[in-house]
Amino acid sequence: MIETTSLGVSLSGKTIISDVAFSAKPGEVTAIVGPNGSGKTTLLRALSGDIAYTGTACLDGKSFAEIKPWQMAARRAVLPQASALSFPFTVREIVKIGLTGGYSGVSRDEEKRLPDLALQRVDLAGFSGRLYQELSGGEQQRVQLARVLCQVWKPVVDGKARYLFLDEPISSLDIRHQIVVMEIAKDFAAAGG
Repeated sequence: MIETTSLGVSLSGKTIISDVAFSAKPGEVTAIVGPNGSGKTTLLRALSGDIAYTGTACLDGKSFAEIKPWQMAARRAVLPQASALSFPFTVREIVKIGLTGGYSGVSRDEEKRLPDLALQRVDLAGFSGRLYQELSGGEQQRVQLARVLCQVWKPVVDGKARYLFLDEPISSLDIRHQIVVMEIAKDFAAAGG
């Protein structure tokens, strides 16, 4: 379980969020809702280790501060709101990045197929050789989702739940693909993540 108590974030001397109590339990989809500018992304960035925070944040009772970044990458994957990329990478190259930071939880042989399986899961089968920059915004968003899925492909490894942090994952998607993403989140939770 991920839990925070009295979590706060200040940026450039301005308090963005304060005294946040939050928990996300394995097997459940947890949504953070609120108006624009209310600190949802800031909370996710703090939980992701991207920005400093005050208070306490724990994973299975262990403080985030005690967990090495590579250990955290094996337990959670983060999909930011947007991912800018200036280099001519193929879709497959982007998705394979998810295999370098985390631990997919599958055998080496299976891992070779993961990028294609992840692309199929986000309805982008056949896109692996295309250039990322030539895709629509919604297609790029789904490529990034495939990348984070590769990072934590199995929702539970060695009896430990893993987490997907998705920041506005459906913002650039059509209705059909919004449903695909919500089903991915639901299925991940149903499998124990």
